[in-house]
Amino acid sequence: MTAYYLRDAAATAVVFGIFASSWLGWAQESPPKSWRVPLGVGSVLALLTAVAGGLLTWRHWSGGTAFDDGTSRSFGIVVGIEFAAAALGAGLLVLRRRAEFMSAWIAFVVGVHLFPVAVIIDYPLIHAPAMLITLVAVVAVPVARARSVSVSAITGLGSGVSLVATALTSLTLALTAY
Repeated sequence: MTAYYLRDAAATAVVFGIFASSWLGWAQESPPKSWRVPLGVGSVLALLTAVAGGLLTWRHWSGGTAFDDGTSRSFGIVVGIEFAAAALGAGLLVLRRRAEFMSAWIAFVVGVHLFPVAVIIDYPLIHAPAMLITLVAVVAVPVARARSVSVSAITGLGSGVSLVATALTSLTLALTAY
């Protein structure tokens, strides 16, 4: 489950921490009142994890990484496809006046894109948030309707928690396993 390189585990904590905070922030668009404080605490925890991961990444910058010319190119292609699919779908949702589903669409694209990312950088742990975020995206609309909660609250909470858990796990692996 661990990354081959300490630097990659630490950098995962940075990236996932930042994105966890973003998703938890999106959940704050219109959550139930009782969610506001936990979402704020989660956002702060995610950012602190990102900072700690950033310091560790910086400290081990000269260490190895899975990113070489081949993996960097493949990674760039996957991320480019992710951005294009997310933007296209979001644009279509806006045109169809269904913007309330945008968070679920983007989460679906993010979740699916993490599967090849996990393989490209040989970090099996990333399959966990890939599965969880994809699942959150699929169930967000029916759960939101059943609970009379915004889709962005469900999607942001589920995606954010998945990402902050992975960021914390990556940081812990980087601090203890190397």
